Amino acid sequence: MRSLLLLSFLAVTVLADGPKDNVPAAVRPIPPTDKAVALPEAEKAPLAKELAELRVAIDAAAKAQAKNPRLEEFLADLEIYHKAVDWASKYNEFFNKAEFKTAHDLIAEGKVRAASFLKGETPWTRQTGLVVRGYKSKIDGSVQPYGMVIPDNYAGSLMRLDFWCHGRGETLSELAFLKDRRTNIGQVPANNRLVLHLYGRYCCANKMAGEVDLWEAYAHARKSYNIDDDRLFIRGFSMGGAAVWQFGAHYTDRWCGINPGAGFAETPEFLNVFQNEDVSKIPSWQKTLWAWYNATDVAINFRNSATVAYSGEIDKQKQAADVMAREMGKVGIELTHIIGPQTAHKIHPDAMIEIERRLAAIAAVGRIRTPKEVSFATYFLRYNRMHWVQVDRLVEHWKHSQVDAKLIDDRAIEVKTTNVAGLTLDFAPGQSFQSQFAPTAVTIDGHKVLTSAKAGSDRSWKASFARDAKSGEWTQVSEYADKGAKQFGVSGPIDDAFMDAFLFVAPTGKALNDRVGKWVKSEMDHASFEWRRQFRGVAPVKTDVQIKDEDIAKNNLILWGDPSSNALIAKIIAKLPIQWTAEKLVVDGKTYAAGDHAPILIYPNPLNPKRYVVINSSFTYREYDYLNNARQVAKLPDWAVVDLKVAPDAVAPGAIPAAGFFDEAWQFRSSK
Repeated sequence: MRSLLLLSFLAVTVLADGPKDNVPAAVRPIPPTDKAVALPEAEKAPLAKELAELRVAIDAAAKAQAKNPRLEEFLADLEIYHKAVDWASKYNEFFNKAEFKTAHDLIAEGKVRAASFLKGETPWTRQTGLVVRGYKSKIDGSVQPYGMVIPDNYAGSLMRLDFWCHGRGETLSELAFLKDRRTNIGQVPANNRLVLHLYGRYCCANKMAGEVDLWEAYAHARKSYNIDDDRLFIRGFSMGGAAVWQFGAHYTDRWCGINPGAGFAETPEFLNVFQNEDVSKIPSWQKTLWAWYNATDVAINFRNSATVAYSGEIDKQKQAADVMAREMGKVGIELTHIIGPQTAHKIHPDAMIEIERRLAAIAAVGRIRTPKEVSFATYFLRYNRMHWVQVDRLVEHWKHSQVDAKLIDDRAIEVKTTNVAGLTLDFAPGQSFQSQFAPTAVTIDGHKVLTSAKAGSDRSWKASFARDAKSGEWTQVSEYADKGAKQFGVSGPIDDAFMDAFLFVAPTGKALNDRVGKWVKSEMDHASFEWRRQFRGVAPVKTDVQIKDEDIAKNNLILWGDPSSNALIAKIIAKLPIQWTAEKLVVDGKTYAAGDHAPILIYPNPLNPKRYVVINSSFTYREYDYLNNARQVAKLPDWAVVDLKVAPDAVAPGAIPAAGFFDEAWQFRSSK
């Protein structure tokens, strides 16, 4: 390749700093508000006045369009301007003096949009070039931004879409993101394609709520743009490259192409290489939970789409593609890995040309909707589907689980499984190869099942199967007998509750023990504070006496307190697998002094088993983990006991004398 100038990828503003960020007792704040630039006194009053005017304009537009069926959709496009400036001002998140002007510019642009929407007009939805958009999240009701780049030749016809995941940016507030999305085209060219730049809930490598952000932004964008669902590309660099590896691993069948650059693909090896961090002594449950985001553990999933990786030849983060090449090679996949010669943490222009050439060729073919062979690996049922294969039950969560399925002909399918107890083969309308005139025989692990299912007139076909725990034989079922088993949406661990709508439920009563009561208040305050800082929303809160049936129906309930202080905990405690009185706490058959111990757990809500209850926890990684994105993974499993004699810190909510996973029936594994 020719030697040319190098291109830097967006928003690699601040990187974790190696070993000096390995000291839990010396954690620097993220966002780095200790390095923020104070808003000058002369700016405060004018900015507050303009922000108040924007609030009035947005409220007036919302009132005028109260009957507009798309009110919530378009209102978010206004609210993002107010939130960006309001939060930067309120939370000391101006990180350079130029952002003061940005604040005024965003307010002005927000006012223009509000004036248009007051009349029912939305000209920004027809704008080409750089367009700032926003949506209201189902998770916490917050408004989250994203950016679109619309090519000049877009006139409403079906068009390819490239998602772009940004690099690590500790100062990437909403204000900074909006400025970038108004002024910077970015590295992905918007020629004959749409480009969607994800905010990804700030700086979490698009994990957890940041993962859901992609699908919520996409759903919002689809309402305004004619996106070709068979030509979706997931792309990113640095932290964004890490995001691409995990999106590629878990949603492989959604992508026409996967294009990660640098970043990381797993936790333990990367922390050793990049951070010089020894992770050998961390608790066993944390090592188990690495499987949530370790793309290396499910490398076989990359059989289901096209992948073109990029690394600079002398970039330390080349490690990500190298370990993926190793693991993909073990399952027979040769990773296409474009190397920028003598290039550090940037992308070489010649490499970009080659990447674009390959992705264009992949786009010309489009996504294969119904492949004749599917391989799918998972560790828990948050990720339960690949093409026409859906895993409904596991023999044991957090063990390698795999399905290899093959269409033999229009009357036969062959399936091999590992650690799977229930599955569905589901071909969407127009997608099945099965005969309409005879049932399909499905052979699973050598057991032949002559199904009762024939292809419908719409060319759809679907059948579910369950494995007998004793004999290992498979049979077709219309529904599963173990309705209360772990399943999609109700599988744990604790952090899974924050991938969907949740509601903090604060206690109003007196705690069983003062120490526990004080710890609960401290941890709930900490959880609310950190949700805003790290996931850029306000955790919704009601008290236990305010909860209504609709709250129970729609939300995962995060219950803070104990059976004395929280009426909801008192109502369900008899149906939880623990005992909790003023004197003792019994968890997994062991008794702890209730005066200085508290439980943390996730469980199907006895009042609505399709949703969770979580006792005394928010997302489980803490301040120390913010310093390197590879650390930002779940730290507690389904349940834990906290010893309150040890104060909470940047690593844990206290000492953890015991923790573990529930079995498939939501009982303690060691109690079988």
